[in-house]
Amino acid sequence: MPSRDRIAYFYDGDVGNVYFGPNHPMKPHRLCMAHHLVLSYELHKKMEIYRPHKAYPVELAQFHSEDYVEFLHRITPDTQHLFSNDLAKYNLGEDCPVFDNLFEFCQIYAGGTIDAARRLNNQLCDIAINWAGGLHHAKKSEASGFCYINDLVLGILELLKYHARVLYIDIDVHHGDGVEEAFYFTDRFQDHGFSNMDCLNCVEGDDCQFSQIWGYVLSWNW
Repeated sequence: MPSRDRIAYFYDGDVGNVYFGPNHPMKPHRLCMAHHLVLSYELHKKMEIYRPHKAYPVELAQFHSEDYVEFLHRITPDTQHLFSNDLAKYNLGEDCPVFDNLFEFCQIYAGGTIDAARRLNNQLCDIAINWAGGLHHAKKSEASGFCYINDLVLGILELLKYHARVLYIDIDVHHGDGVEEAFYFTDRFQDHGFSNMDCLNCVEGDDCQFSQIWGYVLSWNW
């Protein structure tokens, strides 16, 4: 009889306390609701539960530019009116608003993905789950599509320290352009994306159905 998979589950309740605004579709409190379902169905008894570390600025700068990370660290709702030029430079605004505890929010969800990748690298688990992660639109020096720090890129960079190649599967209503852009020129990464939107952000081609070779994107729109 095969042994049971070792599952690592990362969760920090503080991630659900941030508020993007009354009319914003991003609702992090849903993460708390999902966690309550995990507890109600007693799924936590089948997993190892971990509180992720808050990713350090130097960890975030493994992909993001240091000036962008520093700006996210110091900007607040009370001071944003002083940085109109920087807000435009880093694409913070309607889609990516400035809210209380913004940087801590980024640290928590990015830390969870980094921790998950490290446990996988060290063979301490077979499956790692971080519901708070997956913010796949953030670019090296700017926010995009509700995403500020691209935890997926940081997690993949961790995996590439131990593995020759990483296969990334993205199932979302929108194309994961931030991850694709970060690894577009390496043959150690392959992106399989499934979305139901026109692939407007793809780097090459109109239908984004590329050859299944390393270093390219294979995306299906449904």
